[in-house]
Amino acid sequence: MEVSISEGVATLTLNNPAERNTLTAPMVADIIAAMDVIEADQSVAALVVTGAAPAFCAGANLDSLINATADSLGGIYEGFLRIANSPLPTIAAVNGAAVGAGMNLALGCDVRIAARRAKFDTRFLSIGIHPGGGHTWMLRRIVGPQATFAGVVFGEIMDGAEAERVGLVHKCVDDDQLLATAQAMAARAGKAPRQLVLEIKQSIKDMADISVHADAVARELTPQVWSTQQPWFLEKVTALQSQISSKK
Repeated sequence: MEVSISEGVATLTLNNPAERNTLTAPMVADIIAAMDVIEADQSVAALVVTGAAPAFCAGANLDSLINATADSLGGIYEGFLRIANSPLPTIAAVNGAAVGAGMNLALGCDVRIAARRAKFDTRFLSIGIHPGGGHTWMLRRIVGPQATFAGVVFGEIMDGAEAERVGLVHKCVDDDQLLATAQAMAARAGKAPRQLVLEIKQSIKDMADISVHADAVARELTPQVWSTQQPWFLEKVTALQSQISSKK
């Protein structure tokens, strides 16, 4: 596992390329430990997740599935759920194959950016196992039922461009531009006040359960008022007013 921090952005790289960054018990433990450190660092306001080439994450180790139990599967889930449940805004920089539980790792991030060589492969049906870890729920919420059926039931494997077409990823970029693109995007949040970024992420998550506009207005009102009372707001507004005045 590799962690680097720059401009308010932590980059977490799954680093076991010999095993295609599969979610083994040691890998899951490393992810959990790394996330504890990252989230405790008050300088970090955004997270990029990627894998050491050639894969992003090839999912669960097949040997671990042969004798699977509810507890052992839950242990695998902890790897991607730890990131999915993070209060930090997250970007998956999918540089290669994202398979099964490895695809769940990407689905659990707030935004996905894919290299052209990326491969999104649910693979559950082809090895005779039911999807797990909330795979169908996450995928359906992101791309809708048709693309979910295409991938999960009919075995369609999507490269970066196709994933962009169906809305699975925010954008597809050239392979050598992937990490820089993801980190530059994350840095826009990383440079903002951390408390504000975390509050906005929570508001976006809460909107999933709100269906009435008036309720959404009420949900946003308290944190918006709170933000206007913070020192950074006055600082930024004063700077903007000065900039506007200088152009008159």
